[in-house]
Amino acid sequence: MSKPTPISGFPEWTPAQRMIEQFVLDRIRATFELYGFAPLETRSVEPLDQLLRKGETSKEVYLLRRLQADAEGPAGDDALGLHFDLTVPFARYVLENAGKLQFPFRRYQIQKVWRGERPQEGRYREFLQADIDIVDRDTLPAHFEAEMPLVIGDALRSLPIPPVRIQVNNRKICEGFYRGIGLTDPEAALRAVDKLDKIGPARVAELLAETAGASEAQAKACLSLAEISAPDASFADAVRALGVSHPLLDEGVDELVAVVETAAAHSPGLCVADLRIARGLDYYTGTVYETSLVGYERFGSICSGGRYDNLASSGAARFPGVGISIGVTRLLGLLFGADALSVSRSVPTCVLVAVTAEEQRAASNTVADALRGRGVPTEVSPSAAKFGKQIRYAERRGIPYVWFPGADGAADEVKDIRSGEQVVAAAGEWTPPRADLRPLIGEG
Repeated sequence: MSKPTPISGFPEWTPAQRMIEQFVLDRIRATFELYGFAPLETRSVEPLDQLLRKGETSKEVYLLRRLQADAEGPAGDDALGLHFDLTVPFARYVLENAGKLQFPFRRYQIQKVWRGERPQEGRYREFLQADIDIVDRDTLPAHFEAEMPLVIGDALRSLPIPPVRIQVNNRKICEGFYRGIGLTDPEAALRAVDKLDKIGPARVAELLAETAGASEAQAKACLSLAEISAPDASFADAVRALGVSHPLLDEGVDELVAVVETAAAHSPGLCVADLRIARGLDYYTGTVYETSLVGYERFGSICSGGRYDNLASSGAARFPGVGISIGVTRLLGLLFGADALSVSRSVPTCVLVAVTAEEQRAASNTVADALRGRGVPTEVSPSAAKFGKQIRYAERRGIPYVWFPGADGAADEVKDIRSGEQVVAAAGEWTPPRADLRPLIGEG
């Protein structure tokens, strides 16, 4: 086999990085379950007609194609695509299984997704997301929108990462404001304002004129709204000071005040109202969230989501929901690139059992079995080399302890190869210090 060519945008972590990833996933999963979210996994593909109507990201869908056509094969394979997020497949799942679910339905989902965009630091074509959503039948109380940041704040605070700040807005504020100043295409205005950080206010003003039909005064008003930001409910006074009136605007302001005040009571400083946040996906209808990692703001959001009222609906049946997603691969990729995460050793093994001679390997295996039976990660030396070489093998792999089976009736001994301390031990009783039992994850 010739030397393979790497494919950009499809990360493959080292074993040490993978251990960090699994630690992160375990902590996130534990927090989700503390809040009562149940696990779910959906299929990786969805019909293209579903994927291609959900906003700008639809342009990045990977199509599913068979190498050879099969007239006798299953129908419809040529009309499938890999999902680009977990919200669209979740909405489909709710519609298909509504009769079996108890509402409000709370689920978490940790899966790979695929998005055909240009790879760059912290942005991939295949990546792992960790989602939570709450859906209800017919109506969904707004207090669920205030709960989302609390869950995410607790999940991310449980990790050895820099602090996060969740920026929140409400699409009703934007839409009501745009309608209040006379714009007839608020969706186009939202899409333009969503590009503010990428292209700047001057170009956004041009886009507002080109795509939303905004006059110079209307574009200026839209930008004034987008400039409002506050760590508390004072943003509402700033919105009202702009002198625009519309019922949808008032409704959105009240809902966002509740989100900000609930977050402040739970975790002061976690949320900030930022009225430039719009989210590019078309299905959001209420509160929207974007989360930045302090010190890494230039890379954009590592966790985002929002309220959607019309994504899961079929005929008269309607299932509004709210969800938020942690970009796990994006988060880890940024921190790995900055050497900001570390693991105390590159293997899970805590003890290497030495082999005195190959014909005595069975004795070493017995020791290893006893240690594993008590929850101590253990491996047996690959060869019966001199003990010095076996110790160096453990050192290279970062294994902290080497176990020496006793010979001719002598007691077993275990050595901490970092300190050199060696003591008599019995495999049925000895336990390493808690800090050594598993690799420790920390800041780099």
